[in-house]
Amino acid sequence: MMEIFFETKDVFQLKDIEKIAPKEKGITSMSVKEILQSLVDDGMVDTDRIGTSNYFWAFPSKALHARKRKLEELQSQLAESSQKKEALQRSIEKSKIGREDTAERATLTEELAALRQKKEQLKAEIDKYRECDPDVVEEMRKSILFKVNFFMENVCTFF
Repeated sequence: MMEIFFETKDVFQLKDIEKIAPKEKGITSMSVKEILQSLVDDGMVDTDRIGTSNYFWAFPSKALHARKRKLEELQSQLAESSQKKEALQRSIEKSKIGREDTAERATLTEELAALRQKKEQLKAEIDKYRECDPDVVEEMRKSILFKVNFFMENVCTFF
């Protein structure tokens, strides 16, 4: 379909394209309108309404400029991504300094893991004995006394 526009470099109405496309390019006449609308939606073919007629056109120079713009945009994205990659590589190298794998580092890592495991065990044990904590027991006792007093006051005023 685009070849029709590029070869003739002309402006067409829909009925003209519906006549030309099946003859010259073998496009079925039933799908010409759909294909043309798709090309308009993609910005590959321009359209304008003049009076009661719709006119369609596409020139090779516009397609060339669109491709050049897209190429420039992609090249700038590539350059930007390359800069980010280099910055990340430098950051990785910088963070590796002082973290070389040594025997001392390996033993410290193992010790840290063991201490973290011990901490988790101690937390579990503390949670297990939480009910025996004097502060928790005192808090429970105060709560129960408050509820009993509240109940007694309300019952006494009822009778």
